[in-house]
Amino acid sequence: DIAISVEEIFFLVGIAILAIELLKLLTQREMKGKTLLDMFASFSTQLPSILIETLVFGAALVGYQYLAEHYVTWTLSLDVWTFALTLLACDFVYYWEHRLAHEIRLAWTQHAVHHSSRFMNISVAVRFGPFEGVLSAILHTPLVLLGLPPEAVAAGILIVLAYQVWIHTETIGRLGVLESFLNTPSHHRVHHGCDEKYLDRNYGGVLIVWDKLFGTFQVEEETPRYGLKRDFNSVNPLLVWVSELPGLFRDVVSARSLRELGMRLFAHPSWEPEQQAASTPRTNEVQKA
Repeated sequence: DIAISVEEIFFLVGIAILAIELLKLLTQREMKGKTLLDMFASFSTQLPSILIETLVFGAALVGYQYLAEHYVTWTLSLDVWTFALTLLACDFVYYWEHRLAHEIRLAWTQHAVHHSSRFMNISVAVRFGPFEGVLSAILHTPLVLLGLPPEAVAAGILIVLAYQVWIHTETIGRLGVLESFLNTPSHHRVHHGCDEKYLDRNYGGVLIVWDKLFGTFQVEEETPRYGLKRDFNSVNPLLVWVSELPGLFRDVVSARSLRELGMRLFAHPSWEPEQQAASTPRTNEVQKA
């Protein structure tokens, strides 16, 4: 119930910010066809995402409950302190989940959907690859094994995701002292930037302190250039859904060894075989945002 209430609050905040963004575009006469088509492409990703994510999240919750009942010898009682601890733990796990989604190519094929827009507005907050939840379900499993209540873990996952709706905007500027510990629109604009100094920065969900602790924090200086580093500007929903899969398929089919196949799937998205890297300059064809 708490997770649903929090989701509703951030959903309403997101709707309000979206209305302001649209009004601003209209009054400043910056409303362009491509902007609207990009928003439509973002919203369209919910079609496959909702169906698959519901199945993945439902299966994860059933799995968490099964583990708690059969393999965990003790579980913390569910009270306000346990819930607060679980939420903090989920935010910590989200940092690493998000970071791995940028560093493992197979996971990047899903997360790249979120980064493929050249715009920054609330519609990007719901722009998801359909199988992003698989990595999340796996990485949150240890929290259940450590004795945190499965229902609290599930709620924590939803709350951390719901929080991030409002930070996908250029409408909100710096937020003073909140910038020091919370993930804010300013911090998240950096994360969506494909400028060299903004790559692989600001992975946090609710708290930005994880980035400061693990060396991935970058303050917003100039306005970022949003989107993938490679030349991807499509607003075709089908191309947005599968933006990274054609390149992965080509590399997997052309792999010349099992090692190369494994690296193509699980190494950093920019990885290339040494011979090829030495003989061919990188074009950032699969380089990420």
